[in-house]
Amino acid sequence: MESPRPAMLEILRTPITCPPDMVAVAGRVCVDRFETSLVDRDSGRAWSPFFTPDRERAAEVFAFYSARRDVAAPGSLESMIAIPAPPTFAVDARAVSAKGVVPQGYLSADQAEAACSRAGKRLCSEAEWITACRGDVLKDYPYGDRYEQGACNVFREDHPSAMLHGNAARYHDDPRNGQLVVAGKTLLLTTGSSPRCASKWGDDAIFDMVGNLDEWVADAQGVFVGGFYSRGTRAGCFSRVSAHPRRYADYSTGTRCCKDPDATANR
Repeated sequence: MESPRPAMLEILRTPITCPPDMVAVAGRVCVDRFETSLVDRDSGRAWSPFFTPDRERAAEVFAFYSARRDVAAPGSLESMIAIPAPPTFAVDARAVSAKGVVPQGYLSADQAEAACSRAGKRLCSEAEWITACRGDVLKDYPYGDRYEQGACNVFREDHPSAMLHGNAARYHDDPRNGQLVVAGKTLLLTTGSSPRCASKWGDDAIFDMVGNLDEWVADAQGVFVGGFYSRGTRAGCFSRVSAHPRRYADYSTGTRCCKDPDATANR
């Protein structure tokens, strides 16, 4: 028996005003145009998308995988791919919505919530997220009602942990995971680089809501949605994982933020 579809927002035709990095959705909410990247709140320095936004933990991860690489079999993929250096500054991570950058993975729901809050935004509810993904004509995928392989960066055959370590079930914090190249493209793509993966709202669009990275939404138990590049799902805007607590993070977990429209601006 088919599961009932999650609730969505009722679409209102009332115009709302959103910040320039966000898209007005359903006459109700502003949604980030692109998946989240991170900068330090005070300095504006960019954080590495390949490490969790915690300086001490990032240093531990770098040391661990550097040691593994030193003893990896010569000629193996693990031995040949360099590990990016982690940032060395302390960070109060603030969410940014920008085109053409590597989006931030390795985020827990708590980290995602804090980063959105520092940007004056918040995590999207699941209903807001699904509504935004489906666009203003309520399609099952950003581009239509039938799955099309390659339109969004999802369901790619190669799994990074299997490629690097021969084990898809482990080493999910390896900072090299999203940087692996298959058929001339990195597994994790820069924001907005899949032009067909665009959820249309009027003359505007939200990019990469299906695939690239899973995206945390506001849920007390922990839910991320949308699928990531190696997740074997054709569920499109209804892809959903609720198996992990909010503290969980790996290379595939990112987010995007929502914001209530400015009531004053919309009078």
